[in-house]
Order: sequence, then structure tokens, then C-alpha cells
Amino acid sequence: MKIIDATKLTKDLLEEITTRSGLDNSSSRETAEAIISEVKRDGLEAVIQYAQKFDGYKRGNIRLSDAEIADALTELDTRSKNAINHAFKNILAFHKPQKPVDYTVETQEGVFCERRFIPIENVGLYIPGGSAVLPSTVLMLGVPAMIAGCKRIVLVTPASEKIEPAVIYAATLCGISEIYAIGGAQAIAMLAYGVKGVEKVDKIFGPGNQFVTAAKMVVSTDGLGCMIDMPTGPSELLIIADDTANPGFVASDLLSQAEHGVDSQTILLSTSQKVINEVEKELVKQISLLSRKKEIEGCLLNSKLVLVANIEDAFTISNKYAPEHLIINTENARLLKGKVINAGSVFIGQWSPESAGDYASGTNHSLPTSGYARATGGVAVESFMKGITFQELSRGGLEGLADTIITLAKIEKLDAHASAVKQRILQ
Repeated sequence: MKIIDATKLTKDLLEEITTRSGLDNSSSRETAEAIISEVKRDGLEAVIQYAQKFDGYKRGNIRLSDAEIADALTELDTRSKNAINHAFKNILAFHKPQKPVDYTVETQEGVFCERRFIPIENVGLYIPGGSAVLPSTVLMLGVPAMIAGCKRIVLVTPASEKIEPAVIYAATLCGISEIYAIGGAQAIAMLAYGVKGVEKVDKIFGPGNQFVTAAKMVVSTDGLGCMIDMPTGPSELLIIADDTANPGFVASDLLSQAEHGVDSQTILLSTSQKVINEVEKELVKQISLLSRKKEIEGCLLNSKLVLVANIEDAFTISNKYAPEHLIINTENARLLKGKVINAGSVFIGQWSPESAGDYASGTNHSLPTSGYARATGGVAVESFMKGITFQELSRGGLEGLADTIITLAKIEKLDAHASAVKQRILQ
């Protein structure tokens, strides 16, 4: 990890610390566009061809049958089921209060304005595959979709033949039965445009590799495509630690994030040189015990250990960076919550590892990356709903607004707007 002395924090140094490694997305976007174009043209045939090329697809039917789902539920061991059940319970408990409430306001006599929240009818959930099995992501997307009341929830995930039983079990807890063994950009195209046997969805959720992300961006700007949750980049963790922090805990948190992949980034901001030195030693010690050494070592090459003069400077850097995950591992950490302005999800105190939020504390782990936390939060129940406004005016209500509407229409030189009012009140 790169060591930076920021005890004298200048504007240039702040920029250096908070600038993410630039990724050239032109190649992945070009590939995604080509795949999407073929799926739009050739439909299911193109989807299967790309699944065979990239994922070694060998199945006969892309959709899991009821029998396959039932078999998977019997294959999963009891301990795994209990862990998924526990996580499901906590995620459900945290997300239930998020469901927005309809309301009506009489803005003036005879003018009633209402806002109703209605679930998106068709949503697609993308669950990455590859070297990791992610039932947690199924829960993070499936639970809020279920609470929102989405009529149709479709799950896609790459597979050669069988989808991991843990993924299927998590899906069934969320009431999801429409599951397809397809991943990659071809799965995004299938969801966005529909193919034979698969109706299109209205919004796609879920993280993925650079090609999946590029495909989501493409379909979201195509009038024939669909909306997406948010752009998702490499995963991130920033830790603020003082001299009371346990270096072993800090190192383990950095490593838990680093194992996501070589393009992930971890940053430690500490007021203590001693803690930084001890964390360095712990990283070397703990890496030797972990399985994903290649991913971790690649990530740490892009990561930083930063010495800061004080906690105020640490939050200046953190809020500028706007991390996906932020851990505050300091004395009286809870008292520092108010200093957080930009972050996806915050973990307070030494007993709150990021792993808790990734799996089972209850908060959602589908979070903004790449600095988007400056402007948006993570996935929530309202992400699966839309607010529709209604208004109802009595004749008296319209008469009370008439002069205002007509005057504003005149200012904007929109005579027909004024006429729509005059036609009613001058009768």
C-alpha cells in the first residue's frame, strides 16, 4: 500500500488522495454494445451463444424449472439455510419501515394534491457469478423488491449448468421463482429488451463486472431499453482510525474489502503513525492465511495508508472521496456520526466490521461507488417504487388559482395553457 504523509493537508494533496484510478471503459462499452446489438437482432439465440462463449453454458433451457428449484432446496445444508434465514430476517426488519407512505395535501381551498407510491411492475435482479457465490446480493435486492410489492421479480445469474443452491434458496425466501442461468452483458440485454420466452423488465438492479456495468449504462440510455439502479464501479472502503484502534481489526477490514478484486480500493486515514506501522505488519501476517491472495495483493497496490494531523482532516478527506463503505474506528466513534456528509454505508466503532453490512446486520450492501455517494444513497425499498402525483380541483379551487395560472402562462407565452383555464371559468 502507498504511504502518504498528509499531516500538512494541501489542496493538491487532497486531490491526490481522493482521486480514484481512472478506468478506460471504452473497450468494455464497445463489447457491450456489440452484444446488445446482436441480442436485439437475434434474440434468444444470441443470448445462448454468448453464454456458451463466456460462461461455458451447457443447459438446455435457460430458465430453472420448478423441479430444479425444489432439488436445490434439498441440496443445501441446514447450517447454510439457517445463516441465510438469519440474514433474511434482519434485512427484512430493517427495510420494512422504508416503504413510503401515501399522502394528500389541500394546498388551498378546493385544491387537493396527492402522492401515491406504486411498485414497479417488472424488475430484473442481476446476481454476479464467477469465483464467488452471492446469496447475500439476492437478499439485498430481493427483500426490498418483495416489500415494495413488485408484481414480477426476475433473477439472472451466470451458470454453466447448475446455479448454486444457496442463491436459489435465497431467491425462494424473497418469493422469486423466475430464475435464468444467464449472466454477462447478454443477460442485461435479455432483461432490457426481452427475448422469446422472457418478457422485458422496467428496471434492472445489481452489480457486475465492467461489461455488465457498461451494458447497464447502454440500455439505460436507449429509449427501447429500461432504467437501472445506478452505475456501479469497483468496491471501496475507507477507514478512519485513531490511536485507540486495534491494528489487527483495521487490517482485517482492509483485507475483507481487498478480496473483492484487484480493481477495488481501500484507504486508511489515521492520526497515529504507530497504528499505520502496526497495520502494515498485520496485513502481511493476515494475507498469508487467506485464499484470495492474488486479488488482495492487486487491490493493495492501488490502496493507501494516510497519516493525518487530526480527525477533522480525516473527515475532510473522507467526505471529498465519498466512499462506498466508511468505518469509523476511533474513541467515541458514535459522537463523530455528524461529521459524515458523503458515504454509502457507515460502520461505527471497533465491533462493526464491513462484513456485517455485507451480509446480515440488515442494511443494504448495494451502494454507490466512484464518488456517487455525494449525490445518492444505496438501494432501498423506494428504489423499487415510483411516486405518482394526483390532483383534483373543485370549480372554486380552480377559480382561486385562475389568475395565477393565467398570469404565469402569459409570462411564458403559452396561450393554450391560459385558455384551458379560461374555457372553464368563463362558462
